[in-house]
Amino acid sequence: MAREEISFTKSAIDLLEPPPDGKRRYIYDSKENGLLVQITATGRKTFQLYKKHQGRPIRVTIGTFPEYSVEKARKKAREIKAALDAGENPNDKLKQQRQGITFSELFNIYLERHAKPRKRTWQEDEINYKRHLVSLGKKQLLNITKGDIAAIHARIGKEYPTHANRVLALISTIIGRGIEYGLYEGVNPCLGIRRFPEQSRDRFLNGEELSRFFSALEKESNVTARDSFLVALLTGARKENVLSMRWSDIDFPNATWRIKRTKNGTAQTIPLVGPILEILKDRRKSTSSFFVFAGPGQKGHIVSPFKAWVRICKAADLKGIRIHDLRRTMGSWQAKTGASLPIIGKSLNHKSASTTSIYARLDLDPVRTSMDKAVTAMLEAANKK
Repeated sequence: MAREEISFTKSAIDLLEPPPDGKRRYIYDSKENGLLVQITATGRKTFQLYKKHQGRPIRVTIGTFPEYSVEKARKKAREIKAALDAGENPNDKLKQQRQGITFSELFNIYLERHAKPRKRTWQEDEINYKRHLVSLGKKQLLNITKGDIAAIHARIGKEYPTHANRVLALISTIIGRGIEYGLYEGVNPCLGIRRFPEQSRDRFLNGEELSRFFSALEKESNVTARDSFLVALLTGARKENVLSMRWSDIDFPNATWRIKRTKNGTAQTIPLVGPILEILKDRRKSTSSFFVFAGPGQKGHIVSPFKAWVRICKAADLKGIRIHDLRRTMGSWQAKTGASLPIIGKSLNHKSASTTSIYARLDLDPVRTSMDKAVTAMLEAANKK
């Protein structure tokens, strides 16, 4: 196959098409001998220098395009060739640097280059790092063993096996990205660690538990966290959407809340039923924040009210309940009060190929009626002595 060669310019490289899946494409610069751009199937473009050194061909990575300009790449290529002519191999120095990278350094790179641009729930990665992975932070990747990671996985798994699997997957992804980015040349130490068996959760609050739950909420000192749990329960919305709720997304006259983008990538309008409007109106009087559940930090809203949740569950004597189970509680009580599966799916914004078309034809009236019945039934059950 003939070698592809063009005169590198920004516009010329912009127009280069990626190869088919599983392939890589190499295009050489006609002006700087040995300089090339490598294109992966995902469209990622990387400047490299390809040259013989001590009788053997070597490839030295320079930097990604367009972060590295053509002019900067040509200058760097000349510097590398001068070093090679002097008997130095830049790859040896790079290999030492890559092997010395710490887990915390790699996590920050992963966060900026992968999680933040691609994951709406990237804050959860931050939380899991601070909660479970700080002990790995100062360790160089080459010193992290399978035993280190297996110990973390086992410790979390004693009480939360499913969450332990999620943390293990996060570690594996972080190190995997480091290998992909050329920052680490070892084997991913997560390979071979057996996950804990998982079961689909069907946990929700029954009438007796709801009574204890509401009693514990009344005694909770963290009013912001308390109100967020009530809204999560009475809307069936996901935790991350509740915590990042903005005043601008609430239509008080029509008693609706518009979530512009949910976890499955779609927008959702939720009817505000029961005492939710009163809760929101009371909070509106006492805050000037953009967010309903304002909090410290860069986000501007609370991110993980975990301590308050633990206190409430302890006060209510609730075992094995997670914040996400409040969402399941809404759906369960809708079913209990006679709602159809399409109505429940619409209210919880479930998405599947077989039911999306049905949900799309539903308006908010039957959804509001169903949620209103469910909330009324929950409140009545909680008030029974």
